[in-house]
Amino acid sequence: MRYLFSELAEIISNQECLVKNDDYIEHIATDSRLILSGNQTVFFALKTSSGNGHAFLNEAYRKGVRYFVVEDFTFLNDKDDCSIIRVQDSTQALQELAKYHRSKFQIPVVTITGSNGKTIVKEWLSTLLSTSFNVVKSPKSYNSQIGVPLSILQINKKHEVAVFEAGISEPGEMSKLEEIIQPT
Repeated sequence: MRYLFSELAEIISNQECLVKNDDYIEHIATDSRLILSGNQTVFFALKTSSGNGHAFLNEAYRKGVRYFVVEDFTFLNDKDDCSIIRVQDSTQALQELAKYHRSKFQIPVVTITGSNGKTIVKEWLSTLLSTSFNVVKSPKSYNSQIGVPLSILQINKKHEVAVFEAGISEPGEMSKLEEIIQPT
């Protein structure tokens, strides 16, 4: 993935945008603990049932991140060197970015779903396909409303086929994932 920050603002539905710098973004972060370098990284402050990513904006900032997608600006009031996109729903914004990114690639996409065994089937299939094709696949068991977009954003020009897994925890989630993955 490689987009100017201003392009991200155009791709995702935003309420407000403050662009101090307009560098290329090549990395997405949703967990401040996993940030090795904030260079060319945008931090999506996600609100989930297990926590609020806005509580970790300062940690992401300390690690060098200067690009943020947030639902609430107040967490970054004292940071005058940051570029910020404010959205209604940061998870939905991540999904919109992934949907747009997926639409740029016309490669075969296989999606594995089901109650059990998705990850092992995805691993087996991608291993078999990788003997003949350059394959992109979901890392680990990234099959959720957040994991699927992060998987999709890995696709690049060198990939010839994709193998993703999709799982649900609530009714109605599969239709959102289908729109993002666009399986063939």
